[in-house]
This record gives sequence, structure tokens and C-alpha cells, in this order.
Amino acid sequence: MGDVAKAFNQLAERREGLTRELGRVSKVIGREGRMTERASMRGAKGSWAESVESVNAMIEDLVRPTIEVARVLDAVADGDLSQKMSLTIEGRPVRGEFRRIGTTVNAMLDQLSSFAAEVTRVAREVGTEGVLGGQARVRGVSGIWRELTDNVNFMANNLTTQVRNIAEVTTAVANGDLSKKITVDVKGEVRELKNTINTMVDQLRSFADEVTRVAREVGTEGKLGGQATVKGDASDLVLIRSSRSRRRARSPRSPTRSTR
Repeated sequence: MGDVAKAFNQLAERREGLTRELGRVSKVIGREGRMTERASMRGAKGSWAESVESVNAMIEDLVRPTIEVARVLDAVADGDLSQKMSLTIEGRPVRGEFRRIGTTVNAMLDQLSSFAAEVTRVAREVGTEGVLGGQARVRGVSGIWRELTDNVNFMANNLTTQVRNIAEVTTAVANGDLSKKITVDVKGEVRELKNTINTMVDQLRSFADEVTRVAREVGTEGKLGGQATVKGDASDLVLIRSSRSRRRARSPRSPTRSTR
């Protein structure tokens, strides 16, 4: 009976020791996040040693995918979108929920990479190369990624419309066509630029009309004394030219002396 009691006590101690160790490992890994901790049991042999090894193998299988996810997310936080979560560990494919998580993380990285590349391309084309009309195209995006893509495209389209309208009007002015106006709906500083250019076109058109009228009256119809009415410095030039023409036309010529 003494041997039986001794063996029973040893069995109880082993069981209690394993229970304490499993509780410790559960706490330090699950609650404290110390992923390198493993279960250990001094003097364990046979099925006790196998139990400890099985627990440690399970911990390893749980921890490795978690560490892999953390590695990829750290890279994303640092702006590195080239990393991917491995779907195999030591040559063995991950399965079940871990595989679903890995596939989801990798799909997220693909979308982030594609979105970043498209936004960079559109920004470079519009802002650096001056190529207007570019649009970001990201396949399979939804939610906030779709909203961000649409906002980038809306911004690029607005810039394209505004710049092309301004270019159209200024080109027309350079070609002598003063009938064009900037009509695009804009706000802020671009609105100020729009108003400035439209005011300039109005003044140029008024100046051209007045110069044409005075030139026609003086040069074609013979009406002297006409005055151009133009706001700004341009009217001074017209008034000076008109006054000089009037003085020359009204001053009598000096008689020439005949030589006998």
C-alpha cells in the first residue's frame, strides 16, 4: 500500500505541476504578449514529456502566424507595401482561420499598393509632367478605398477642367479673339485668378473697341476731336495719339518762299 500511495502522490504532483505550468504559460503569452515563453516541466518523462511538447507545439503554431501578421503590419505602418504574409510555415501551408487572415492581409496589401501607385501616377502626371485628364483606376476597391479613389479623380478632373478653360481663354486672347471668358465654376484663389483674367479680357476688348472707333473717326470719317473712353492706363495712350493727330490736322502749313 505504501508504494501505491507514493505513486499516487507523484502522479498528483505531476498533474498539479502541469496545471500550474499551463496556467503560467497561458498568462504570459495570452495576457502579457510574451510570445517566446514555452511550457517546461522538470523531470518529465513519457506521456508527461509528450504532453508538454504537444502544448509547446500548439503554442508555436498559434504564435508564428501572429508574429507574421505583426511583421507585415509593422512594414505597412513604416510605408513599406512590398511585404506579404507567408502562407506557409516551415514548408507547411497554414490552414483554416490563419489562412483566411493571411489571405485577407495580402489582399489588403495589394489594394493599398495599387491605390498608392495610382495616386502617385496621377499626381506626377498632373503636378509634375503637366499631363491633364489622368484618372486613378484601382480594381476591386470598395468602402473607404473607393471613396479615396473617387476623391482623387474628382480633384484631378477639377484641375483639368479649370486649367484647360484658362488655357483656352488666354490662347484666344493671344490669337486676337477677345470674345472668350472663363466660365468654369471655381472657388478660392482659382476664383480670384478667373476674375482677374475675365477683367483683363473685358478691358482689352473695351480698349480695342475704343481704339478702333477713334481710328475710324479720325482716319476714315475725318472726324477730329474724338476721345477714347477706356478705364485705366490704356486710355491715356489713346488720348495722346488722338490729340497729336488733331493738332497735326488743324495746324496751317507754312508758305514756301519762291526763289526768283
